[in-house]
Amino acid sequence: MSRPGFLLSAWPWRSVGYLLSGALAGVVALVGILTLAVAGGALALVLVGLPLLVLLALSGVVVARLERRRLRLVDADPVPDPHRAPAATGLRAWLTTRLKEQATWRELGYTLLFAGLLWPVDALVVTVALLLPVSMTAAPLLMATVGEGREAKVLKQWTVTTWPTAFGVAVLGLLLLAVGLYALGVLAGARAGLTRLLLASREGEPDARVVELSRSRARLVDAFEAERRRIERDLHDGAQQRLVALTMTLGLARLDAPPGPLADQLAKAHDEAGSALAELRELIQGIHPQVLADYGLTAAVADAADRSAVPVDVDLSVPGRLDRAVEAAAYFVVCEALANVDKHSGAGRAEVRGGHARGRLLLEVRDDGRGGADASAGSGLTGLADRVSVLDGTLSLSSPPGGPTLLRVEFPCEVTEPGVTRGTGVPVERDRSG
Repeated sequence: MSRPGFLLSAWPWRSVGYLLSGALAGVVALVGILTLAVAGGALALVLVGLPLLVLLALSGVVVARLERRRLRLVDADPVPDPHRAPAATGLRAWLTTRLKEQATWRELGYTLLFAGLLWPVDALVVTVALLLPVSMTAAPLLMATVGEGREAKVLKQWTVTTWPTAFGVAVLGLLLLAVGLYALGVLAGARAGLTRLLLASREGEPDARVVELSRSRARLVDAFEAERRRIERDLHDGAQQRLVALTMTLGLARLDAPPGPLADQLAKAHDEAGSALAELRELIQGIHPQVLADYGLTAAVADAADRSAVPVDVDLSVPGRLDRAVEAAAYFVVCEALANVDKHSGAGRAEVRGGHARGRLLLEVRDDGRGGADASAGSGLTGLADRVSVLDGTLSLSSPPGGPTLLRVEFPCEVTEPGVTRGTGVPVERDRSG
């Protein structure tokens, strides 16, 4: 509006179109709201009016969508739709989603304000700022046609009887029209700003895209864990059983073969098959250990501690089963931490402590090694942090030079299957006496 060519551009008339369309839409909204409110209230006693009241509550969604489209007349930056997509298909899922959203009720409030106050203001300002100057500008034309050259009535209030007065009124009308167009531009901008303020997402309210991103991330984690379990099951029930059968067959053939080169080759094949079976079992254990699926996190952590090269004490208390994705992530964090202790710390002993309380799972892995662990040095801690963050967990590391090193992990989660997990709260230590 500060540019010299504003009056000659399309923006003043776009402002007029925005305000006029707002006045018309406001009248329609007012009639619709009153109709739904009266009919729904009258028929609510016989339950027929309940659907009408639901439509009244959802009327803001329709009006807000129209308002976001109308904003394009005066605002080049569109307002995104704050509604999220329903989790399922069908009318019931859509209604449930909409009625639970804060945006739906905020849009209903805007609709009531729009139908009761905003559109009359739009209509009044357009009438004063546009019709009055236009009628004054048309004074000479009215005098020449309707007044037959003798007189003209401006807004049916003032009578003009001379041509110089008529042209003077026309010039004044042009000046007032220019001022009115600026006033309409200001009002249209203010109305657009108010609409954007009331219909846009609040900072404290999660944006629909953020919510959907979080849900899709959770679905990906669940799908990933399901795929891991499927691969583990297929390897355990398929390839491992075939290797076991092959090992047994080679062992029997080795027993029946006479001494000689053939027996030596069978013995070598038998040993190779046994090694392949052991490696496959380690691979299955790394993909998704069966003890984790069957007995839960405490038993799986105790099993990992038992297989660790460094003596590990375990004091973990989990009163039941947790979400499968959380259990898997917590287990692999412990395994990776113990592997780092074995490879990099030079520790003589490690400890795994933790438990579940107040909706959070806490795990701590401590060792008495040399310390100085650095997440950026390729020790696998970056990958652990990424895996923990996917489940909205936190990972912290304290490893001063000289030790000790403490890895702390927290997951927000709830107990899904109450019960006492085997080995709960009992220190576990691997016996290396022989």
